[in-house]
Amino acid sequence: MSREIVLYIATSLDGFIAKENDDLQWLDDTEGEGDAGYTDMYQSIDTVIMGKKTYDYVIKHTETFPYPDKKCYVYTTSENGSNEYVDFVNEDVVEFTQKLKEQEGSKIWMVGGASILDAFIKENLIDEYIISVTPHILGSGIPLFKEKNPQIDLILNDTKRFGQFVQLHYRVKRGKR
Repeated sequence: MSREIVLYIATSLDGFIAKENDDLQWLDDTEGEGDAGYTDMYQSIDTVIMGKKTYDYVIKHTETFPYPDKKCYVYTTSENGSNEYVDFVNEDVVEFTQKLKEQEGSKIWMVGGASILDAFIKENLIDEYIISVTPHILGSGIPLFKEKNPQIDLILNDTKRFGQFVQLHYRVKRGKR
């Protein structure tokens, strides 16, 4: 049994996860309710993976590292080794993640960025999509889904409203192996 990968992310109604300049102010300005299911999702994982731009954004915009109790991997070509919170991974994103999925443990949270998310979708590595839609039409920005993805059939697990957020929770429909 392999570990599952969860995508827990917010997007504008027209499908953008950030503006071109990585601006997320529109997301911060959205009136939410509670933590939008974050705590439940966070307690179900033991590993966090993200790209270097996402990591840099997190470091710049938080006072303390937000995932100190999780194993954290950052995919990058510009750094090696590790620090007190993360291991920098220079290997192929897909191959490394497939190895991670085979290790013992809980679910893995794919935090972002757009390029590793695209690689994961192209390889159908994500098992659960938890997407919170905000009441914004940004018109342009960094898209949640890039072009030329394979068809991935999903099963709607749940929908919830958290203030102005609508959360869609899907599981990937996997065929018999």
